Amino acid sequence: MINTFAQIDHLASAGHSVWHRSSAFAKLLLTALYVTLAVATPSWGVLVALLVTAIALCVTARVPRRLAIAAASTPLLFSLIFVLAHIRADWDAPLILIARPMVASLTAVWLVSTTPYPDLFAPLSRVLPRRVADSLFLTYRAVFALLERVERVWSALRLRGAMARPVGERFSLFGEAVGTVVLSGFDRSERLHQAMQLRGHSGRICGCRHYLEFTREDFWVLVAAVWAAGAVGVLGHLRPE
Repeated sequence: MINTFAQIDHLASAGHSVWHRSSAFAKLLLTALYVTLAVATPSWGVLVALLVTAIALCVTARVPRRLAIAAASTPLLFSLIFVLAHIRADWDAPLILIARPMVASLTAVWLVSTTPYPDLFAPLSRVLPRRVADSLFLTYRAVFALLERVERVWSALRLRGAMARPVGERFSLFGEAVGTVVLSGFDRSERLHQAMQLRGHSGRICGCRHYLEFTREDFWVLVAAVWAAGAVGVLGHLRPE
């Protein structure tokens, strides 16, 4: 998991595709449009067009194939029960149930893989309460450190033969490991707070404004939005009977 998060974070900051050079605000609007259409449209034709477009977005953004496949297949585990409940003589209703979460998840992966996290959280800091926005901003970075700590503790347990001990001793060791991680998290947060105070923290984390700096690459974001609108106009009549 830590490798996946780190891979996304690195790709968002170090990528060189046209989508990486687009403004964050335009990509946020496009993602909101695709997710809204995926949830609201009753047309399987529109969903197929959006799914193909979302895959094309991930391919052109050079999202790793393994990550894109995981994003596309994970929602299927949650929607499978609904798909089985709607299996009838026709095939379009199950297709809609499958395509909706895939479009939303692939578009979300494309967004986080092409946009650095400060640009993603900066718009939220303008609309959310101060404490909530600051907590989300800091928590995102803290997740990496916490997952890395958990991974190191888990490796240490395996290397020292914890998995070969009786079940009762395993629970005791796992409890001690969880306590170690929790205490480490509190200690890290305290040191982070002290470092922020020493650097002049005044009670508010100011999000950057780069997300509002529009570029000429936003033209392609507009093309993707117009394409989605065109798909609704042309394929909107393809609905389950």
